[in-house]
Amino acid sequence: MQYSSELIQTMRQALETVMASVPADQSVFGLKAAVAECILKAAAHGQTSYEGLVTSASSQIQAIVTMLT
Repeated sequence: MQYSSELIQTMRQALETVMASVPADQSVFGLKAAVAECILKAAAHGQTSYEGLVTSASSQIQAIVTMLT
């Protein structure tokens, strides 16, 4: 899938925002990559707003941490 440079920047910002909100004790190995994948999937399904991407990824944090630990 081809993304515009604007959307890529938005996805990067969303990733950094979500990662900054993760408590240190939940920041497990592989978390950032899994959150990035979640953001990419949301974008592939048409979610292109910063708020939407942050919300989508944030809602998956607990499931991702559980899966990785």
